[in-house]
Amino acid sequence: MKPRRILVANRGEIALRVMRACREMGHTPLAVYSKADRYSLHVAKSDGAYCVGEGPSIHSYLDIDSVLKAAKALKADAIHPGYGFLSEKAEFAKAVAKAGLVFVGPSAEAIATMGDKVMARQTMAKLGHLPLVPGTKEGLSDENEAFKAAKEIGFPVMIKALAGGGGRGMRVVNSESEFINLFRRAFSEAQKAFGDGRVYLEKYVTSPHHIEVQVIADSHGNAVHLFERECSVQRRHQKIIEESPSPFISPDTRKKLCEAAVRAVKDIGYVNAGTIEMLVDENQNFYFMEMNTRLQVEHPVTEWTTGRDLVKEQLRVAFGEKLSFAQDDIKQNGHAMEFRICAEDPEKFLPQAGKVTGVSFPGGIGVRVDSHLYRGYEIPVFYDSMIAKLTVWGRDRMEAINRGKAALMDTVMNGVKTNIPVHLQLLNNPKFVIGNYTTRLIGEDFHYVDAKPTPEDLRMALISAAVCAYGREYKGGDRRKEATENSFWKQVGREEALR
Repeated sequence: MKPRRILVANRGEIALRVMRACREMGHTPLAVYSKADRYSLHVAKSDGAYCVGEGPSIHSYLDIDSVLKAAKALKADAIHPGYGFLSEKAEFAKAVAKAGLVFVGPSAEAIATMGDKVMARQTMAKLGHLPLVPGTKEGLSDENEAFKAAKEIGFPVMIKALAGGGGRGMRVVNSESEFINLFRRAFSEAQKAFGDGRVYLEKYVTSPHHIEVQVIADSHGNAVHLFERECSVQRRHQKIIEESPSPFISPDTRKKLCEAAVRAVKDIGYVNAGTIEMLVDENQNFYFMEMNTRLQVEHPVTEWTTGRDLVKEQLRVAFGEKLSFAQDDIKQNGHAMEFRICAEDPEKFLPQAGKVTGVSFPGGIGVRVDSHLYRGYEIPVFYDSMIAKLTVWGRDRMEAINRGKAALMDTVMNGVKTNIPVHLQLLNNPKFVIGNYTTRLIGEDFHYVDAKPTPEDLRMALISAAVCAYGREYKGGDRRKEATENSFWKQVGREEALR
């Protein structure tokens, strides 16, 4: 493949991830950024960057005209959308193609068919490969019409944003009395996040597992799966921990799920990477939920267990090449887990913004970190709270859990609160450890406790504070005062920590 100039129409860690793959393949990575992201690492790491607008994503990363203007100014050959923002906008893929550029993803037609949640359900119903959860057949924006549909389906129901994912615009409604209020909130949230407030409804399956199958196909008729991911550890419908393989499903269910996903991809003529998402009940009956017509946040766990670089494969397929592997070449090896590290109050689950005064990431065998953080970085208020992804691999699930604990304990982020304590407590939860958990784990079988630090916590806090303070430049500041910004020191006081 000859070198190309690839514009990454995204920000943060996924922009860096795509840029790294571009460089390894000999391509030139280019960036777009909002004014709030002018000092973001993805801008500094690119070979050319263009400002696409103000901080709010609706005025920058979601502005199709501005992104295409950037592509022209930077002389890009192709655009990789990452995930979120414009990645599942059919009109964006169409506009990219119209501008004479390569869109690194499925066609506009495929996105319109499968990226639209309602149309995807209709398509799957016609194909008959996967059963569906009962739900609406079209997008809804009128609350009274939606209420009528909900009563026909029967409570509890799930409200889902038509145009996006990531837990935004999603609500579980248990009774008629709370429907209108939750509908309005979901609609408003979807409108702000995706520029499209429409939602659809589906019957809420109690105690489900959220299982997804990674697929990729080329334009030469080849399509494969790269097995499944278990994504049932969720908080407010936002995934927190993902792992592969699933500790719940049987080999027979795995085979059926994956083969059905590949048949569906072939039948719709889908090209590039995508994910078939399903709900699996306690009896291992599975139901099609939706398809994500893009790369997923949790793709690293699949890369760990299959040894395949999904972003590189996306680029090869986008430029007309055949898949570099066949289905028989894909084997699951070991066990991988991903921990989404978010800037948020772990007790109140409230997003945080502010300056990162110190950061140190773990390393070693089986550890990978994807992040755009650096000391002095200002976390903006406009975007998703995820600031890093920590993924680990082990020869088996228990080794992955233990490696995850060690890596999380070695992760230091000063200046903002994070959900790292939540991850550590989840890894000690009995249901999680044995793999017997559902999407209702958090809130039903797990409740975060703001525990007092142990002596080992204090020892590690002293070390991390010293590491983050070492070499820092100050303007009349007191190093000891800066070091006490460490969250453990705040809890117990400096004198007790030094004993």
